[in-house]
Amino acid sequence: MDKHAVVVCGGGPTGLMLAAELALAGTDVAVVERRPNQDLPGSRAGGLHARTIEVLDQRGIVDRFLSAGTTAQVASFAGTSIDISDFPTRHPYGLALWQNAFESILAEWVGELPVAFHRREEVTDVTQDDDGAIVHLSGGRRLSAQYVVGCDGGRSVVRKAAGIAFEGWEPTTTSLIAELRTREAPQLGIKRDARGQHGIGPIDGGDDGWVRVVVREAHADDDAEPTLEAVREAMVEVWGTDFGAHDPRWISRFGDGARQAATYRAGRILLAGDAAHVHSPVGGQGMGTGLQDAVNLGWKLAQVVTGSSPDSLLDTYGAERHPVAARVIQGTLAQTALMPDEPRIGAVRDIVASLLVDDAPRRRLGGMLSGLDLRYELGGRAVHPLVGRRMPDLDLETASGPRTVFSFLHGGRPLLLELRDDANLDLGQPTPDSGRVQFIPATCRGPWELPVLGTVAAPEAVLVRPDGHVAWTGSLDDPALEVALETWFGSAASRAVVAQLAAVAA
Repeated sequence: MDKHAVVVCGGGPTGLMLAAELALAGTDVAVVERRPNQDLPGSRAGGLHARTIEVLDQRGIVDRFLSAGTTAQVASFAGTSIDISDFPTRHPYGLALWQNAFESILAEWVGELPVAFHRREEVTDVTQDDDGAIVHLSGGRRLSAQYVVGCDGGRSVVRKAAGIAFEGWEPTTTSLIAELRTREAPQLGIKRDARGQHGIGPIDGGDDGWVRVVVREAHADDDAEPTLEAVREAMVEVWGTDFGAHDPRWISRFGDGARQAATYRAGRILLAGDAAHVHSPVGGQGMGTGLQDAVNLGWKLAQVVTGSSPDSLLDTYGAERHPVAARVIQGTLAQTALMPDEPRIGAVRDIVASLLVDDAPRRRLGGMLSGLDLRYELGGRAVHPLVGRRMPDLDLETASGPRTVFSFLHGGRPLLLELRDDANLDLGQPTPDSGRVQFIPATCRGPWELPVLGTVAAPEAVLVRPDGHVAWTGSLDDPALEVALETWFGSAASRAVVAQLAAVAA
């Protein structure tokens, strides 16, 4: 029986990102994936919002994705576009990039890291005891692990094996989505009727008649197998013709239902991505939410596996991420309720659109949809507005020259940043005993701006977690710093940093 510290079940975007985070932290990780490679039938999800783009930037890989996609203002609420181009971030936009392309690029990066793959295998069961977990595979093999993470989608075998309830709302409507060719020129664009919103758009440049069709069905049907015949029938009902639809390369179905795992952890089994939350794709937040689950969980799980932090650190994963997905679900439920072309609903939709012309609601919803307003409730002395929020990617002057904050996060290590006014920056040079937490004195010129909130006072020092969120702010002699270091990175890391600060002070 093969043994790994962590087994990730599912090699989609969330599973790949989690495996990369674990590998960056030096953890023995394996991915179980039923596909022989990362090829996907169909293009799937359509892109990323600003905060997810920042997360890729934090790991130093964002240019790989930007060069393959198209940046644009993609945020919208119930069909009303929301411009975030004035938000204080290096990436005040979304990225139009289909999931199949995104996954391929992400897999190339993961391939550069020490990640094991068990392909052409499906998970049939997961069992656990106080000492570890066993993953049972379709080929009869078993894998043992200290922890297992289910990234295996909305019908997650791992979630069911763990006995975690998947609570929520059944779909009231369903839509078919297909990539196919047409013999006649289709009516491109968005169409609304009493059912809701439909659309046809060209893909692959429209060569050879390839289009992507999204059409809402007359009656919700979340269980039946989606077929070409069902797509053609629905197209006729909406457009009066199916435009000669044929040769589908991918057909799927989605609804306006939503579900969320009651907990993201049961003992040694954890959930991330669609295994933990599913919802309508309206708003385009699904893939990004899963990727950020992975970035939140990865460093914590690595520290627990190595013994650097207690097992209880894993409880902060669900405490932080469960409310995030709950908010996404709330937003998708609200938007799908505003989709049908019915006069009363249209009146509400028009009022919402008129409100979003004003700056305050635009910023608030823009921050929510982009993920740039996210704040984890970290407790303790969270007196500075930065605590719990994403650290802005400031331009810094350091002993090694000009740097950005995100450049220090490429390796997935925590960062203790001391902001100075003087020029004595040589103490920021790395030392052999600096430990896991990087200590960097630096100067920063210019305002500290946060999306939605605006300008905030610059702290004397800031402790940044590997996921880019601020764990503490204050002065280096603040006793709360030692508490924050031990809470998030373990007692050994705390002692190493305290010793280094004492040496610097001497």
